[in-house]
Amino acid sequence: QVHLVESGGGLVQPGGSLRLSCAASGFTLDNYAIGWFRQAPGKEQEGVLCISSFGARIYFAGSVQGRFTISRDNTKNSVDLQMNSLKPEDTAVYYCAAVRDYCERWGPSYTYWGQGTQVTVSS
Repeated sequence: QVHLVESGGGLVQPGGSLRLSCAASGFTLDNYAIGWFRQAPGKEQEGVLCISSFGARIYFAGSVQGRFTISRDNTKNSVDLQMNSLKPEDTAVYYCAAVRDYCERWGPSYTYWGQGTQVTVSS
C-alpha cells in the first residue's frame, strides 16, 4: 500500500525553524518529484517548493525563497523541507505530494499525497 507521511510540524515562534519530513512507503521516491504544498485556513492551497527526481529545485512561492530549502535522501526514501526565519503568514497545513520525475505547479497533477502536518507560527 502506498503512503506518504509528513512529520515535524508544530508550534514555533516567529523567526524560528522547523524541519518537515515526507516519508514514503510502498514505493520508492527515486523516480518521483516531491512537492510541498500548504493551505492556510480560508485560503486556497499554495505550492511552496519542489524537488525533481533529478535534484532540480523549483520554488513555487516567492515568499519562501531564501528561507526554505528542500532536500532528498533516497537512502531513507524521504524528502525534507527545512523552514527557517518562519513568519506568522507561514502558518498552514503542509502537505507533501509525489509525481513522476518532474515538478508540477498544479496540485492535481500529483499522484500521491500525504495527510498533512500543521505548522503554526505564533508568539
